[in-house]
Amino acid sequence: MSEHEPADELSPDAPAHGHGGPHADWNPRGPRVRRDPVAAYDALRAQCPVARGPDGAWTVFSHADVMRVALDHETFSNAVSRHLQVPNGLDGPEHTAFRALVERFFTPERIAELAPAVTRVADELAATLVVPGTVDAVALGARFAVRAQSVWLGWPASLEEELLDWVAANRDATRSRDQVRTRDVALRFDAIIRALTDARRATPRADVTTELLRTRVGGRTLTDDEVVSVLRNWTGGDLGSIALCTGVVLAHLADDPRLQDRVRDGVSDRELDAIVDETLRLDDPFVSNRRVATRPVELGGRRIAAGDRVVMSWTAANRDERVFGPPERFDPVGHAPYNLVYGIGKHVCPGRPLATLELRVLVRALLRVTTAIRSAPDAARTRELPPAGGYQHVPLALT
Repeated sequence: MSEHEPADELSPDAPAHGHGGPHADWNPRGPRVRRDPVAAYDALRAQCPVARGPDGAWTVFSHADVMRVALDHETFSNAVSRHLQVPNGLDGPEHTAFRALVERFFTPERIAELAPAVTRVADELAATLVVPGTVDAVALGARFAVRAQSVWLGWPASLEEELLDWVAANRDATRSRDQVRTRDVALRFDAIIRALTDARRATPRADVTTELLRTRVGGRTLTDDEVVSVLRNWTGGDLGSIALCTGVVLAHLADDPRLQDRVRDGVSDRELDAIVDETLRLDDPFVSNRRVATRPVELGGRRIAAGDRVVMSWTAANRDERVFGPPERFDPVGHAPYNLVYGIGKHVCPGRPLATLELRVLVRALLRVTTAIRSAPDAARTRELPPAGGYQHVPLALT
């Protein structure tokens, strides 16, 4: 890194290789990261692949190091939060038991059974669009995510605006890094969930939320806190994530008319899913996950102490030249075995089948009601700010 680069991104007095000292190597909130996060992560992967931040946490940027952390469940624990996180904040047998419980809701049979309802939601939403006209892909994705998740979980349509308001508030709180705002937003969402679960405890219904309340683990039903944690994981994270993914995918299709026409003319579900996954690899909105070291370990030539926090940069790992060649090279089939968009190992995202279905049917629904999707000529895209990825806004022109 040039000595003229700002020290709040990659400090010039910090070693690019070898053993780190007491100084931070980079600042995840620095100006260069905020201007162009993807380019900044690419640079760090090349120059400081295991970097220490100002808070003492280590971030790993290479594909090999991210894989090592994700797959070494003994050395790198998922118990990183003081709050209950079911199942992915758990380790060992406890994680195994809860993971098996959660996976029952995402089997191929259940996703296939759900597909017609989610497709109907996408088609109904697409039918409301003004064509020709403009739409913000991220806002479209957020509204679709709320409707699709509500249909899946059996939540009332009357919650739509409240949930959309919450998604916006959660994104603002995440950007602010204000712990009080983040806590208040989390408590607000927990209150929504508890109202829904309390109603179903009083009057059970034939929906997924009631089914979760009756599900047993280790011979017992889930506690209230465990139910809230599972539902928070399924919805709180997914609502914002699907919105960000929609922005990335539709932005790419708008920029690549040939690929858009190919999808519009008809590709199989399997091929479309691969195209979506590869698009997300190029600009991964699932930026990172945390672990904590359970014992001293050396990683990328840096000494990590027991108790140190370790952050896996999925965005950087998914663009590693040593695995993918030029990061921008688009190869859905060839890159699929190495794509880490949904993680890897026993903590891989359990909701991937549902997210894949949602993105597929939304893309198809939008292409059915248009002849072309392009970037809106009079409005610019806005990047999302770290620690999130993707875009805040993707204005599109529909014809």
